[in-house]
Amino acid sequence: MCKDNEKSAENRKKTFTLLGADMHPYQSDTPGIFGGYRPSKLYGRLDCPSALRAIAKGGYVKHRVFFADEQMAISASFRPCAVCMPEKYARWKKKKR
Repeated sequence: MCKDNEKSAENRKKTFTLLGADMHPYQSDTPGIFGGYRPSKLYGRLDCPSALRAIAKGGYVKHRVFFADEQMAISASFRPCAVCMPEKYARWKKKKR
């Protein structure tokens, strides 16, 4: 019986909710490689120190979204994080002027 449960667990694929360029969530078999904060429309690495501090405080998680790749985040009109992606943020900021 235990082996049946193991097989059942193997057959179930984990899915991840990602945000598309159209700002609508969709299910993916692959986790996102970038995280974003919806109210500020910024995206960054999953190990971003600033995001991890905000998550530790508990206020960030409710508005967190994930993207399959950087192009998807940009297409959804999110900007790069100044903390974990300073070079890309500087280029983005320069273009905004």
